[in-house]
Amino acid sequence: MKIEEKVKSVRFRLFGIITISTMLIILVIVIINNVVLESFYTYSKTETAKQISNDINKYYNGVVLYNINSELRRVEIKNNMDILIEDDYGEIIYCANREMPSNVIDIQNDKTAKTIYAYDNIIIKRNNDSNNSFLMLISKQDNGYTTYIRIPVSPIKESVKISSRTLIAIGILMSIISGIIAMIISKKFTKRILKLNNITKKMSKLDFSEKFEESDTEDEINTLGQNINTMSDKLEATITQLRKNNNELERGIEEKSKIDEMRKKFISDVSHELKTPIALIQGYAEGLLENVNEDEESRKFYAEVIIDESNKMDKMVKELLELMKLEQEDKSFNDTEFNLTELIKEELRRQTKTIKENKITIDFDENKKIKVYATQEYIEKIVNNYLTNAIKHCKTKEKEKKIVIRTEKQKNNKVRLFIYNTGNKIDEEQIDKIWDRFYKIDSSRNRDDGGTGIGLAIVKAIMNNYKNEYGVKNYKNGVEFYCDINTK
Repeated sequence: MKIEEKVKSVRFRLFGIITISTMLIILVIVIINNVVLESFYTYSKTETAKQISNDINKYYNGVVLYNINSELRRVEIKNNMDILIEDDYGEIIYCANREMPSNVIDIQNDKTAKTIYAYDNIIIKRNNDSNNSFLMLISKQDNGYTTYIRIPVSPIKESVKISSRTLIAIGILMSIISGIIAMIISKKFTKRILKLNNITKKMSKLDFSEKFEESDTEDEINTLGQNINTMSDKLEATITQLRKNNNELERGIEEKSKIDEMRKKFISDVSHELKTPIALIQGYAEGLLENVNEDEESRKFYAEVIIDESNKMDKMVKELLELMKLEQEDKSFNDTEFNLTELIKEELRRQTKTIKENKITIDFDENKKIKVYATQEYIEKIVNNYLTNAIKHCKTKEKEKKIVIRTEKQKNNKVRLFIYNTGNKIDEEQIDKIWDRFYKIDSSRNRDDGGTGIGLAIVKAIMNNYKNEYGVKNYKNGVEFYCDINTK
């Protein structure tokens, strides 16, 4: 921490306030000691002297004391005063201090002596001798005696000086002690404040991980810490909710953009793919209309072409709509348990004619029972697409032309379906593209094949919805497609 920051800290200020306050208190005490103590001493002693004068008046007028002199001596010693009593003839009746008579004469002859009190037969004077400063009370008794009471002032001045020095020394010591105590107290006091400061700094950076450790002390700092903890929890909850809402909004915008993009792509793809069948339908329809061929067989052929192309268009549009729903993950699944082997056998029966025409050998264990848990309709689409592609691209390699269908158990309750066909490999640069809609490896293939170029895109969409793996691998003499299917 820099010096400037330390000076501005609460701990330093608290230390400064306590230390300066201690020094000011000592300074005030020293000032009071110098200004007030002597006056207070004078007032106190004069009041005591007045009382002693009244007591002496009683001693000689009715109060029976067997030894007045002993009592007077006791009063002198107790109050640090000197007493002298004269009768009405000027004879000294009592005096214990030999210097007292000369002091009485001095105060009587001192014209500069100041009278500080004069009332009811009592006069109090103060001399101007700085070396021997004293107060003299002169009182006329009821019996005619005169009482002189001497009150020394010099000792009190010396006492004031000594006490001032003592207070200054004590003040320095107290300042050091209070400074040390202030450091300890301020450290303990500001520790929790600094903790709160660090927490609020983190809160300003949206970090709500640190909390104030509440204590049993019910003070303002503990209450403040409780309030900051409450505020931190509420802010964290609010910001979390805002982030959640923001993410949902972003997802909504992204989904809307995705839907718009898919809609545009759908329109573009449909427009592109429908050009050829529409042109064919239009050409053959115009031929029929214009009686290009008058014989019945030619007209029948024209009509069949129109129907065939119409069926292809209908199939393609239905598949595109299905694909769009799957890509939006908006398709509800009706998963059930069924036998995958039976499903594959059914697909093979459907393709029996084509398989025989192409002289393809099928390698598949029809007795192996494989239970899977999925929507049978979609698994059927996958098997149909994989098998149809395998038949189309199956070629003789090393004197064999065959399709191999097999399964393997996987982790996490899944089974992997493999469909292999002998034939040419797929170019590595095309392996990722074949899953895109309308992508055709053989761009010059005959339209009689009946393919739309959407089949593998549908497989990809179904697998993405199930979050299962799928793909294709090249081998020496052929290609193998695969996909994972849930068993539970």
